[in-house]
Amino acid sequence: MKSTRNKWVVALCWLTVVFEGFDIVALSASIPQLIDTAYAGITAIDATFIATVSLVGVGAGAVLIGPISDRFGRRTPLMLCVLVFSIFTILFPLMPTVALLATVRFIAGLGMGACMPVAITMMQEASASNARAHSSTITMTGYHVGAVAASLFAILAHADWHLLFYIGGALGLVVLPFMYAKLPETHAAGLKDIGTKAPKSSMVELFSNGLTRSTVGLWIAAFMGLLLVYGLNTWLPQLMRGAGYNVSDSLVLLLVLNVGAIAGLLVGGRIADKRGVKGTTMFWFASAAVLLALLSIRMESSLLLNGVVLVTGFFVFCAQVLVYGFVGYIYPKHVVGTGMGMVAGVGRLGAIAGPGITGLLVASGHAYPWGFYLFAGAALFGMLAIAVIPKPKSQDDVVEREAQKASA
Repeated sequence: MKSTRNKWVVALCWLTVVFEGFDIVALSASIPQLIDTAYAGITAIDATFIATVSLVGVGAGAVLIGPISDRFGRRTPLMLCVLVFSIFTILFPLMPTVALLATVRFIAGLGMGACMPVAITMMQEASASNARAHSSTITMTGYHVGAVAASLFAILAHADWHLLFYIGGALGLVVLPFMYAKLPETHAAGLKDIGTKAPKSSMVELFSNGLTRSTVGLWIAAFMGLLLVYGLNTWLPQLMRGAGYNVSDSLVLLLVLNVGAIAGLLVGGRIADKRGVKGTTMFWFASAAVLLALLSIRMESSLLLNGVVLVTGFFVFCAQVLVYGFVGYIYPKHVVGTGMGMVAGVGRLGAIAGPGITGLLVASGHAYPWGFYLFAGAALFGMLAIAVIPKPKSQDDVVEREAQKASA
């Protein structure tokens, strides 16, 4: 029975993350059509504003959902967030003005941003205590699957960009009944199993009991990690064009980068759980830094170039997700949701900064090779941020200590 329940947790939480990957690419793929047709009077500046507002909503949703999910459980908040995201995604193509388009995207972003940290937390709580990192990386493969699916739908839709949002919202509504019927509550399961009451969560606790270094380190690493992820996914084709590669090769490289990401996510989490999450995350960030710096050197062999980009994706994307895996090992169970939400929320600032800073380099004509130097530096800072975090203790030890404290 427990095995069947956990399979539903895995499937439904994974699908929740698929929605985010689908939605991000749906907006990116629609922007050229929105600008070309001047839909609702949209200009390039308006499209940038809408995309930015959407990411701000995602970050705010991630921060706000943490304390809520710690206080009221994971299941109901997750379903409500999927509902909000789905409805406002469907409404987006129906809005007649830029202001309303931005408002709807912000609200949809709130729901979408709140989904991911809750989904990852549920996956960690449903997994074995020594598999927190692997559960996080498996969950995040859904993001890339969603991105690929949206790309394929965008090719088929052509000028009918609105179909992407109808499909994305409808998928969420279809999954909701399954969530209601099959998704169990995982909140503070370790404490409930031994008959104690889970203490209330507070953001202050993220800086109490020796957790300050861990919290600051995780926030910096998450910021740098998402700066890399969004910066590369947004600007890699342009950076490679600046290096002298042709357009078709640049687009293929973006696909190769994300294939490497999926491979890294499938492997990295297992290694982190087996060998130690701190050392593995540092190695992943350090490897990403070296490989990103290497991409600043023009390579004549397309086979060599694709190989380097593949391995770069293997390390870059997984390094970011391993930061989420860290959360399950660092924080007591009653603040894991709050900790996960804050890590995801602060990381979203990096998701906004990465494309923005790289875009400035592109506009100034210095994207190549300085864009790769920027990314390599971000990976290096991510590694240093992880280095200051004390070695995490076993989550089972944390639960036992909390239970003893509650019963005293």
